[in-house]
Amino acid sequence: MPATIGALRESAHGETRVSLTPEIADKFGKEGARILLERGAGERARFPDSAYKNVAWADSSAAVLAAADVLLTVQPLTVAQIGQLKASAVVIGFMQPYARAAEVRALRERRLTSFSMELVPRISRAQSMDALSSQAAIAGYKAVLIAASHLQKFLPMLTTAAGTIRPSQVLVIGAGVAGLQAIATAKRLGAVVEAYDVRSATREQVKSLGAKFVETGVSAEGAGGYARELTAEEKAKQQEALDARIAVADAVVTTAAVPGRPAPKIISRAAVERMRAGSVVVDIAAEQGGNCELTRAGEVLEHQGVKIVGPVNLAAELAYNASEMYARNLFNFLKPALSKGELAIDWNDEVFAQSCLTRDGAIKHEPTAKALGG
Repeated sequence: MPATIGALRESAHGETRVSLTPEIADKFGKEGARILLERGAGERARFPDSAYKNVAWADSSAAVLAAADVLLTVQPLTVAQIGQLKASAVVIGFMQPYARAAEVRALRERRLTSFSMELVPRISRAQSMDALSSQAAIAGYKAVLIAASHLQKFLPMLTTAAGTIRPSQVLVIGAGVAGLQAIATAKRLGAVVEAYDVRSATREQVKSLGAKFVETGVSAEGAGGYARELTAEEKAKQQEALDARIAVADAVVTTAAVPGRPAPKIISRAAVERMRAGSVVVDIAAEQGGNCELTRAGEVLEHQGVKIVGPVNLAAELAYNASEMYARNLFNFLKPALSKGELAIDWNDEVFAQSCLTRDGAIKHEPTAKALGG
């Protein structure tokens, strides 16, 4: 019997993305699945109901939750929503397992199968499923636009009848997907760009985008393509080298994060106080506590003439493209488990095995299980 794939109108505050776009709904339909959407699911991402073809509609989220064999989400479901799912349902989306203890316990207690897109392994075969990377690219792009909007200077060099305007200096800290996109965007806008990452392997990537790599003598290569957390001594050495570059930057974009832990503090109050008045810090890691000591998530504050911006859910600010990319990630993830529309998960597949959060009344992701006491 064909599986019913459902998607909701996201209810989290400020969330404008949708997990199922018209393009991907059509692709799932061609795979033989039945599509069930809550009315208005894609409206905030600029996908009106009329853009979806050959789908079934529900007038409430409860109706979708009760009928879906597979539920695709952007934000984690609430405990109440989890309680409305059918017993055999499979949930796929961002689960925030490190921060949503009550929701993970609810999934376990309901014996539901859930997959966390944060846990998709970083292997070549899973690149097309890497939702963290697709959404981080949007965040990096948007962060530079935010910095440009708060600066009282041009980013590019301009030659005018009134004289030559020097280009702005932009420093990007963290050269993961978000950082690399920030570098590329700042370069396209004409800024002089420097970048730093504790992983020395990113040096060539930074240089290939036309930016200068800041050398500090600290390397923190970690597992799975992530950086490891630095020791106190390494942090001090890194800070000393970075402070000199932060002091001369017009705009600093920070993107450093450690999965499951608070964001590392890289920009101290003292470093901010050395920056020129009118400079800007845009801290992408604000939701994880921020890379800057002064960052407040969701706020713009000013300290001695320097603006510190702590944006949250940046991907939702470009909801149309963010939804397109995320829905494709979900399709590429789920397609191998669909056989003529029926759900058949191969648990020997490392992608499914490693991204599984809960199954059969157990938390399958060991770090989450350990944090929640088994």
